[in-house]
Amino acid sequence: METLRRRFIEKYNRTDTSTIRSFYNTVYWKDRLIGIKGQRGVGKTTLILQYIKKNLKLDYATLYASLDHIYFSNASLYNLAEEFLAKGGKYLFLDEIHRYKNWGQELKNIYDDFPELKVVFTGSSMLHIRKAKEDLSRRAVIYEMHGLSFREFINFETGENFEIISFEKILSDHTLISSNIIKHIKPLAFFQQYLQYGFYPFYLENKETFYQRLNEALNVVLEVDIPQFEEIQIKYIEKLKQLLYIISMSVPFKPNFQKLAERTEISVNTLKAYLLYLEEARVIHQLKQEGKGTNLLGKLEKIYLNNTNLMFTLSKNQPEKGSLRETFFANQVSAIETVYASKKTDFIVNNQYSFEIGGKNKTKKQIINLENAFVVKDDIEIGFETQIPLWLFGFLY
Repeated sequence: METLRRRFIEKYNRTDTSTIRSFYNTVYWKDRLIGIKGQRGVGKTTLILQYIKKNLKLDYATLYASLDHIYFSNASLYNLAEEFLAKGGKYLFLDEIHRYKNWGQELKNIYDDFPELKVVFTGSSMLHIRKAKEDLSRRAVIYEMHGLSFREFINFETGENFEIISFEKILSDHTLISSNIIKHIKPLAFFQQYLQYGFYPFYLENKETFYQRLNEALNVVLEVDIPQFEEIQIKYIEKLKQLLYIISMSVPFKPNFQKLAERTEISVNTLKAYLLYLEEARVIHQLKQEGKGTNLLGKLEKIYLNNTNLMFTLSKNQPEKGSLRETFFANQVSAIETVYASKKTDFIVNNQYSFEIGGKNKTKKQIINLENAFVVKDDIEIGFETQIPLWLFGFLY
């Protein structure tokens, strides 16, 4: 355990608390068992180390450990918790929890057997979190941490402190809201930067190596996280990469499962499973068509990459502007609301509000005679009535 403590102290001393994400305040830190899930690179490790540095003493009551440490190749998580508690431990922070094979069951046992202990854990793979939910039901409170919103990116870049704006408020008061924001900053001056590298907070460390680091994180998802979940053989990992490459070359990708199966030499059922794994790892976003009645979800209509940074990372050429706009909207809005593909417009949100996405010259032609319909325009600072600036949907969280 002393080895883990030394690594903890090293990370603690390197942790900067000058910039803390808004997500920090959404977690009720007093719960006994807290899970924070999210894709690789969104800042989960930094968040829990910042919490420790701001709220707890660097003493034997607190311990941070990453479950990918070699220590756990020959040590039990349960035994660590038991030893830690016996030495006065109170707060146990477990990072990369999914790298430990039987973590769901052991966390359940820790929760049941050591009520004096508070545990916070993080997992980069949604797949593993979902699989362990049965073990942790009624015990763990699990939060999902997204990448930076456009609002957070602006705050980081400018030192401003713009607040979150609700979806309904944007729809009803967007002209006034936009007018107030542009008194302080020019949002369009930051928008292209955000699309290229602003979703992952590690851009702050070194912009020059940003895409290299994002590629490395993506490879860990494809080569470690997903295969570990389903014990996929090495030869099929290459198929998974091929599938992602095909999608990334044509975003939004409109799937024809039969043709895609023939091209990748993957069965249709396996193909659908792979797409689910990629979505739950937050690499892609599968957009289903709106439904009605008991069939609330229709067929899979489009596949987007999860965020625009991935588009710049995976694309050989400059991503198409229309695709960037749609990906940005889907990414930011789906973090808070439910987004579907629409039969009449680009998107429908919460089965109620329709949105057509375009540039500043986009007309209202496609929303005429539609109720609760809006045109979302890129390259404008302020909108009017049913025309809303695209960048403003980056202030939802």
